Amino acid sequence: MDILVQFAEGFIGIFNQGGAVLVSLITGILPTLVVLLTFVNAIIKLVGEERVMNFAKLMTKNIILRYTVFPVLAVFFLTNPMCYTFGQFVEEKQKPAFYDAAVSFVHPILGLFPHANAGELFVWTGIAVGVEQAGESLAPLAIWYFIVGVVVILIRGIVTETLTKLMWKD
Repeated sequence: MDILVQFAEGFIGIFNQGGAVLVSLITGILPTLVVLLTFVNAIIKLVGEERVMNFAKLMTKNIILRYTVFPVLAVFFLTNPMCYTFGQFVEEKQKPAFYDAAVSFVHPILGLFPHANAGELFVWTGIAVGVEQAGESLAPLAIWYFIVGVVVILIRGIVTETLTKLMWKD
C-alpha cells in the first residue's frame, strides 16, 4: 500500500512542479517577452519594411557582416524559426551557410534577448538557476555567451560557404 501512495504522490508531484514552473514563467519571463516582441515590431513599423529589406540586401554583400551582424539581426527581429527567412537576401550558394550561422545563434542570444528563442528558453533558465545558486551574476555569462556565439557563427558561416562552393563546382 505504501508503494501505491508513494507512486501517487510522485505522479501528482510532477504536475505540481510543472504548475510551479508555469507560474514562475508567467510572473517572470513572459511579460518581458511580450514587451520585447512589441518593441521589435514597433521598430520595424517605424523604420518601414522596405527600408529593412534594402538594408538586409546591403548587409549580405560583405562576408563578415553576412555571418555576424546579419544573422544576429535576423534572430533578434524575427526570432526562431522565422529568422531563417532572412536567407532570401543571400545568393543561392550562400543559403546553407546563412542557415548554419542563424541556427547556431538561436541559443547564444537567449541570455540577453530571451524573446529570440522562447521555445527553448529552458536551456538558458536551467543554466541561469545554477549560476544564481552559486551566487554569481548572470550578466557576464550572458554577454560572453553572446560574444562567443557571434565568433562561432562567423567561423561556421565562412566554413560552410567555402564547403558549399567546393561541392557546387561541376
